[in-house]
Amino acid sequence: MSTGLNRFHSTGDLHFLTFSCVRKRPILGTPESRDTLLRILEETRTKHSFHVLGYVIMPNHVHLLLTEPEHTKLSVSIQVLKQRFSRTRTEEYVWEPRYYDFNVYTERKRIEKLRYIHRNPVASNLVLEPHLWPWSSFRFYAFNEPGPVHITPA
Repeated sequence: MSTGLNRFHSTGDLHFLTFSCVRKRPILGTPESRDTLLRILEETRTKHSFHVLGYVIMPNHVHLLLTEPEHTKLSVSIQVLKQRFSRTRTEEYVWEPRYYDFNVYTERKRIEKLRYIHRNPVASNLVLEPHLWPWSSFRFYAFNEPGPVHITPA
């Protein structure tokens, strides 16, 4: 039975991903939970050989801009990331089962998605300026400051 979801992989495109906590609950609402997810993201990035161009961890969802893994499917890498984080939690359900995947195939879209990622904490009234939210790749781009996840500059 078709779910109506089309994913386009092995295209060489970047992928803008969004995945949410179950029922939009603020499971990522503490600095410790966001730090844990970033540590697991970096471990997954290294093990599955993909490049992260941008990220933001919000209290109830995540945005990533990344390449496809070299040796496995993108969906497997995201499944590993979500499952490993879930094992650190006491909640029975942590994530919504699906994720949104948008192929980024132009420079204009890449810039648009990075801006969206980095402005998300401001748009959500969590901070006044993007550089004040430490759980994003903004400080890498703005100040060349390394963070917990290795960023491949676009």
